[in-house]
Amino acid sequence: MYHEVRKRGTSPGDAIPVADRSERRSNDPLPLGMKRAMRSRILACLAIAAVLAVASDWDAQAQTKVRVGQPQAGTFQFVPLQVGSEGGIFKKHGVDLEVISFGGGPRVQQAIAASAIDIGIGSGPELAFVAKGAPEIGVAAMADAPYSVLLAIPKDSPIKAAEDLKGRTISISSKGSLTHWLGRELSRQLGWGPEGINLAPLGTTAAQMAALKTRQIDGMIVEANAGYRLEEEGAGRVLVQFGDRIKTFHIYVFYARRDFAEQNGDAVRAFLAGWFDTIAHMHANREQTIDIVRRTAEVSPGIATRDYDELMGMFNRTGKFNPAALDVLARSFVEMGMLPKEPDMTTLVTERFLPGAR
Repeated sequence: MYHEVRKRGTSPGDAIPVADRSERRSNDPLPLGMKRAMRSRILACLAIAAVLAVASDWDAQAQTKVRVGQPQAGTFQFVPLQVGSEGGIFKKHGVDLEVISFGGGPRVQQAIAASAIDIGIGSGPELAFVAKGAPEIGVAAMADAPYSVLLAIPKDSPIKAAEDLKGRTISISSKGSLTHWLGRELSRQLGWGPEGINLAPLGTTAAQMAALKTRQIDGMIVEANAGYRLEEEGAGRVLVQFGDRIKTFHIYVFYARRDFAEQNGDAVRAFLAGWFDTIAHMHANREQTIDIVRRTAEVSPGIATRDYDELMGMFNRTGKFNPAALDVLARSFVEMGMLPKEPDMTTLVTERFLPGAR
């Protein structure tokens, strides 16, 4: 029902029909108390959404871009970058990780010098470049004994032991690379001086594999998966596992561009914290890691498992440099003609960016 009300100054004909308040209340689908409760809930939801939006925006801003160069993709020693990315470990430390793959260690060094990357993975012997004035510094020992590299030969090769390698032609990736250093060091250990084995730089693993199968070379110094594949195919065998011969060593080191480290020290610390958390995660999650290795390296489950079981122990758990390993490298720089005298290795590396360092 409606009744009429009039505003002051209006005539009865100007009456305005207004719904009866009691009837309006009775016909309202939602009681006033429920409306107030819904309004409170809506306001609360809007407040939470605003907080989440601010938090999300803050989180995005908190992520620091770090460009990391690796010598090559698809090898076990660099898989932690993939594991840490997939697991969100680097992001947890505020690192927006970009991984760039290169064709060998020397190219990583070139990328650092060109400011194309912020942090690079390089071999321990590449500390010689720092001694020669490269704009970088070693910020962490990534891996120690060189279990990730081996010397493989054809299955039917007449070579039976390392002592049979004198004068033989063995391929390496490039001059100045880790494989170059290991080949010369092996020759030196066997008593032939650094040039007792003919080392042929052939580039990629695929190129070396092709040369081996066509018998243009007697063997090849390559990353472990290449040798494992040969054995799995029945085409070759592992003759030398360098980790068994060289125990006191730093096979891989993290190098930071000096200007990046000076201007973005917290980013270097965050990256290294993410890396060592990833190594701990890999130790605690064997099956998950093997699956990632299988996918990333595109190897069989058998090779991925062998990678984990034989190579996982090479990773340094703290990043600290072993003075004895640095002495081995310093001495080898002179013995191999890389430097005229042993450098002061303490000027080439620093531990101030490691987790827990002050």
